[in-house]
Amino acid sequence: MKHEWRKAEKETYLPKAKPTLIEVPTYSYYTLTGEGNPNDEDFGEAVAALYAMSYGIKMMPKKGITPDGYFDYTVYPLEGLWTLKEEAFSDFKEGDGFNLDDLTYKIMIRQPDFVTEALALENIKAVSAKKPNINNERVQFERITDGSSIQMLHKGAYSEEEATFAIMDAYCKEQGLQRNSPYHREIYLSDPRKTVPEKQKTVLRYQVKAID
Repeated sequence: MKHEWRKAEKETYLPKAKPTLIEVPTYSYYTLTGEGNPNDEDFGEAVAALYAMSYGIKMMPKKGITPDGYFDYTVYPLEGLWTLKEEAFSDFKEGDGFNLDDLTYKIMIRQPDFVTEALALENIKAVSAKKPNINNERVQFERITDGSSIQMLHKGAYSEEEATFAIMDAYCKEQGLQRNSPYHREIYLSDPRKTVPEKQKTVLRYQVKAID
């Protein structure tokens, strides 16, 4: 049976529009690190590289290669860890906004459990040979653990996320929690090329710990 993350992993990927405390285990990802405005063409090409690698894994059986433990599945959604460059972060004040050029990111797509490091690296070579992209050499394979985190579904434009983060921050204060990282994670449930901003759905998440 095909593994569909929207059905099988609702707790992780389909939270409600209210803050929820969740324990996120270690997952494997193709990742790509960069900085700058996500509206620039370079960012789109970086995203394309990640999708090419991810579909390279999924389509292996059609190329006569069936990895140990392979099962059919829906490719996982694009995710991103975001913060500001160090100098911009130190000057940032809530409510003042920020320059998109000051963003730093690690975008990623999760890979199924059967994907080993050796398989992932071999796939990068194979995909790069068939689908040249200047970003292919920047793609990494990593294991990442979010651990204890607060997450919430954000409905609307990316530019309006601050209101959702404010709700999450208030929840943390009530629960005696505080952020444990300058990064926050975004999981994109909508394709911005096909969805008007007011109907976009994005999971917002950040790591937390108990206040000392």
